[in-house]
Amino acid sequence: MDFTKTKLKLELEITHLFTLHYFEFAKDYIFEGEQHDFWELVYVDAGEIEVTADDKGYLLKQGDIIFHKPNEHHSLWANNRNAPNIVVVTFECLSPIMHFFENKMFNLGDRERNLLASTVKYGFLAFEPPFDDPRNNQLIKKLDASFGAEQYIRIHLELLLMSIISQGYADTGGNRLSTAAKERSENDVISKLIAYMEANVAGDLTLEQMCDHLHISKTFIVRLFKQKTGQSIIKYYKNLKIEKAKSLIRERQHNFTEIAEILQYTSIHSFSRHFKHVTDQTPSEYSRSIQARI
Repeated sequence: MDFTKTKLKLELEITHLFTLHYFEFAKDYIFEGEQHDFWELVYVDAGEIEVTADDKGYLLKQGDIIFHKPNEHHSLWANNRNAPNIVVVTFECLSPIMHFFENKMFNLGDRERNLLASTVKYGFLAFEPPFDDPRNNQLIKKLDASFGAEQYIRIHLELLLMSIISQGYADTGGNRLSTAAKERSENDVISKLIAYMEANVAGDLTLEQMCDHLHISKTFIVRLFKQKTGQSIIKYYKNLKIEKAKSLIRERQHNFTEIAEILQYTSIHSFSRHFKHVTDQTPSEYSRSIQARI
């Protein structure tokens, strides 16, 4: 008798797990934001949170789940009214069907909530705590882990994703858009970037360094900064240098060459040209004008 081997089709396959968290946040908890090249799901087990996903803000209530696609900047806050419980799982899944989850959030039914609960339960059996430390981004395997615990995580997580797709869950994101969350996140990002530039005004920051510091994409921050300030990031940073230069000139502790070196200009000539371009005065003219006022 002949037998034919049939390869089973896999609609989606989760290949790696990065983090698995269960948080019990304070009512005023704030997570400033990040981005990474893998998937993240955020589920509200109790309470409410506000989240952002690139340029959109959402209000998530108990039972809601949102998916952050790879390289999407995201952040979250508690609402200052109640202390939320949150499940966060980050994972790698390269299956094309994952496009279904892009820019979407859902309110889960009992079956899907149970699948997620099982994912968390087996995560606790497979890995060492803590699971409530947002700074802990490494899973440490238990030496005495229960048999099959890691595979059970994968199975239940894949079943969760497949169930959401097959059950025809409607995207509830459009009903939970939050302008306040979006505005708050954007203002927070801009404030942190400006503070970073001010702290490094005597350095030679590049746009790439700024993006790395904020864990944010160049495209997103360039557009947002221009929208909020009316200036490019690099122009704003260079203008901060000139304001610092003016302060140093007024203090009269350094000559122009030393000031150029402190602010990491390539030469006194490039410093003078930039100073003149911004203030319509040379450093010498500015210094004389200060002395004349005195």
